Amino acid sequence: MIFNAQERLSDQQAITATAASTNAIDLQATGTVYGAAAAISRDIGPGEPIPLLIQVTEDFATLTSLDIQLELDSTESFTPDAVVDIAMAVPVAQLVAGYKLPYTIVPNDVNLRYARLKYTVNGSNATAGKITAGIVAGVQTNG
Repeated sequence: MIFNAQERLSDQQAITATAASTNAIDLQATGTVYGAAAAISRDIGPGEPIPLLIQVTEDFATLTSLDIQLELDSTESFTPDAVVDIAMAVPVAQLVAGYKLPYTIVPNDVNLRYARLKYTVNGSNATAGKITAGIVAGVQTNG
C-alpha cells in the first residue's frame, strides 16, 4: 500500500480506549461556479472508488470488539455533523497484526469538509493494539 502522509488518519496509533484518529483530512472548501448563487455540493464517494485502508499493526488484547466509524464535520471541532459506520463489532480474535478491515473504499455521502475515524472499544479497555489507516493508492484484500 502506498500512503500519502496528508491522507493518513492513524499511524501506528495505539487504541487502548475509545478515541478519534490522530489525524483528520481537510477536503477543503468547495468553490462557486461562475454565475452560480452558491458553492457546488460535495460527495466524494460516488464515481471512481477511493481506496481506504484500515489495518491492524499490533495484536489487540483484553477488549471484546472494536467499532470503527467515519466522522464528518463542517468544522475542525468534530461535534460531528455526520457519522458513517465502517466496521461494527469486529471481534478481538480478528484484530491481529496484518488484519485489514474489509471496508476498502470511501463511502458515499462524504459531503463535509473534515473527515476522521473514531475507534470505539467494546468491553474492557484494550491493553494492546495498534492501527494504521488512511487513503491509499490501492488495497490488497485479506485472503
